[in-house]
Amino acid sequence: MLDSPTRVVVTGAAGFVGSHLCDRLLGMGHEVVGIDSFSDYYERARKKQNLESAREQSGFRLVELDLVDGDVARAIRGAAVVFHLAGQPGVRPSWGDHFDQYVQDNIVATQRLLEALREHPVKRLVFASSSSVYGDAEMFPTKETALPRPVSPYGMTKLAAEHLTFVYMRNFGIPATSLRYFTVYGPRQRPDMAFCRFMEALADGNEIEIYGDGEQTREFTFVSDAVDGTVKAASADVVGQVVNLGGGSRVSVNRVLDTLAEISGIEPRRKYMPAALGDPRHTGASINVARDRLGWEPRVSLREGLAKQWEWFLAASARRPEVSPL
Repeated sequence: MLDSPTRVVVTGAAGFVGSHLCDRLLGMGHEVVGIDSFSDYYERARKKQNLESAREQSGFRLVELDLVDGDVARAIRGAAVVFHLAGQPGVRPSWGDHFDQYVQDNIVATQRLLEALREHPVKRLVFASSSSVYGDAEMFPTKETALPRPVSPYGMTKLAAEHLTFVYMRNFGIPATSLRYFTVYGPRQRPDMAFCRFMEALADGNEIEIYGDGEQTREFTFVSDAVDGTVKAASADVVGQVVNLGGGSRVSVNRVLDTLAEISGIEPRRKYMPAALGDPRHTGASINVARDRLGWEPRVSLREGLAKQWEWFLAASARRPEVSPL
């Protein structure tokens, strides 16, 4: 499907992963329609900055649109592939009064897109799901066949949206694939995500707040690897399947901070906080399906990826940390 230039749609185009995906697709010669609602989850200016490179390309068109109440059918008309990355992110804010927003942006928005795809069929829908659907998995690495048991409202809404895509596939023939991302990081990472917060605190000489004892582990996936797997999923024989995309190894949060200290030359000041509700103790991906069906392999090690994000962070913040080195 993506072997020759074609029109593709990326929802959530101004976000972290979405903007990188747009850049990759444009570099491959595709015409890209980027859809984003520019919600207030974080600053509009930061999202616009994410798209600076894409907006310089003649093959890119940005449509500011809320999938829930906008004219989705018009925006996707003529596309061969739709990459659905839009959604309300974040585990901790998904409790309480914010839950309505998660239902709207993760479930209802997905249903509206699927309805539009009934009217304007595509060759592939690639849905960006999350490892949060697994919750506290019973075994590691976790296979796609593991029973999803989310432990946060966010994870629940991502699982519901994932199920919706397959409901529409079975009833209306929409060729859907669901990718479960495992903690993506790298340049342009959302400001609420851990590595971004760690680097900000490190540069300012502030305490780094760690939820729990820091020995919880995560499967960290560099953004270029996540994008590579996402692009491959549009052409591979994976319709109706769920595919994990993980970085290849599990690392504790404490080890991440040790590595950041080595890269930056700055000793982090750690402040341990109570564990957060909805955060699983461990995550770890079995990526055999991605290897076998996508021909995909993560290429960027955690140290290399953290170094790239740190370099980007310093350039983006236009300052050098004024603290004593190690």
